[in-house]
Amino acid sequence: MPRLIDPGSGDAITLDDLADTLDTTPFDPHDEDGFAALGPLLARLGRNRDFLADLAIEELKSRCAGQSAANNYGPQVFLLRPPNGRYVIRANFWPARSDPVLAASGPAAFFYDMPHDHNFPFLTWGYLGPGYWSDYYEYDGDGDDPAGPPRAVGDGVKLRFVERSALECGKLMLYRMRRDIHVQLPPDRFSVSLNILGQHPTHPWIDQYRFDISRGVIAEGLTPAPSEALATLAAHLGGGNGRDLVGHLARAHPHPRMRATALGALASADGVGAVDDAMADAADDDDAAIRTRARDWLRHGGRAGSKMAQSSADVR
Repeated sequence: MPRLIDPGSGDAITLDDLADTLDTTPFDPHDEDGFAALGPLLARLGRNRDFLADLAIEELKSRCAGQSAANNYGPQVFLLRPPNGRYVIRANFWPARSDPVLAASGPAAFFYDMPHDHNFPFLTWGYLGPGYWSDYYEYDGDGDDPAGPPRAVGDGVKLRFVERSALECGKLMLYRMRRDIHVQLPPDRFSVSLNILGQHPTHPWIDQYRFDISRGVIAEGLTPAPSEALATLAAHLGGGNGRDLVGHLARAHPHPRMRATALGALASADGVGAVDDAMADAADDDDAAIRTRARDWLRHGGRAGSKMAQSSADVR
């Protein structure tokens, strides 16, 4: 389950204080201990009982102009500091089952009853109310065999149930990337949490999943990157220039997910003569899944017998 953190006993600080400290503090979001060490700062903001209400009042006076301009998360999230490549600060609202907003919008609008992991780590603090409930599970997000192919939709996963608990007021936790799974459930009363999300350039390329708990399988990928759709569009409609660019991505992009997507785009486009050359290069790719599928393509003489002709969503 998420790592419990001692919140310390420091005095309350302002949102600007927290942002200024994060801006001047070097940290790696993938260093669990280092990122967890920022938790007491979030707790100190959480001890400020006025800042969030003051911000909400100002937003209401401006007809939510600030949130409308910068918040891409939806109405559940009050964005406190927008993404800057290193972190995001936000507040999340958690209505109870009896609250009218949940009856009107339904549980999916608040990500209730949806088992999922995260492709980024984040710190969370119970700011108001008894806190939303979660059924917590753990799994190995990198697979049981690190040298084997990456996980894909439909794959079985070994889920270990840990407990059901609530993020009550004053509780500080670190959600670990690609390890903690939770099924969020409505709180007993309206609640609010505060988050610091760690950001890294690799995160858009790391898969986040929804799980089917009853079957113990990955049910859905939740993190398509915009460039994946653009690569398929370029391969199909971009002529020689588009195919050349996608071929370059298939050979040279630093992330295997994009290389696999580019190969799939080439394979799915009709009349792409360069695909065999790209597959021949991919047969020696550093990524085991790409090597296997490229060799499958070459062994079967093209799309008739190969998985590479599947959509980019299925390729990786």
